[in-house]
Amino acid sequence: MTEEKTLPGLQAFRKRLGRHVTAPVVALIARTPITPNALTVFSLLVTLVAGALIAAHQLVIAGLVVMFASVFDILDGALARATNRVTKFGGALDSTLDRMAEGVIFLALMWFFSDKGSTVGALLAGIAMITSFLVSYVRARAEGLGLECEVGILTRSERIILLVLGLLLSGFGFILPAVLIMIIVFSSITVGQRLFVVWQKTRG
Repeated sequence: MTEEKTLPGLQAFRKRLGRHVTAPVVALIARTPITPNALTVFSLLVTLVAGALIAAHQLVIAGLVVMFASVFDILDGALARATNRVTKFGGALDSTLDRMAEGVIFLALMWFFSDKGSTVGALLAGIAMITSFLVSYVRARAEGLGLECEVGILTRSERIILLVLGLLLSGFGFILPAVLIMIIVFSSITVGQRLFVVWQKTRG
């Protein structure tokens, strides 16, 4: 049985869609000296630019930059698999820099809201960062126990999509806070889903 068939429908769909979308680009990059780790680092560097733009109140441009960075974040793993360069260090580097990239965006949003004098907005960004990190933390702890735990309605991909939409539509003042509330609520649900899966797999 393949890994894809062991996953719930939504996770299997995400993986199939990701492969179909990235396959042509990965085939092109595979002919170059570019390494998966280089793409991972480049994605973080681009995200740092997005964070600086958010802090400078250039939210729409920042949304486009985050979208650009996410492309490389998707391609690094796909390139590693396509070129048979999947390594434990590469996986650790990818996970670490992913958390750093998310932290940059949320911290920049906290700065943005604080600069505007919105304590509520800054608080929402901080809570969203915590709940987002918890989603990844539970998965990491589960994998440390030798358990697969990719379930959940709001994984990192969906969080990035929501953040991009929130930034692009930030001209509507209520959109970005609403996006942060959605991230908080659905990330919390995802944490619960993953803990429940871990409990199911370990209760015996």
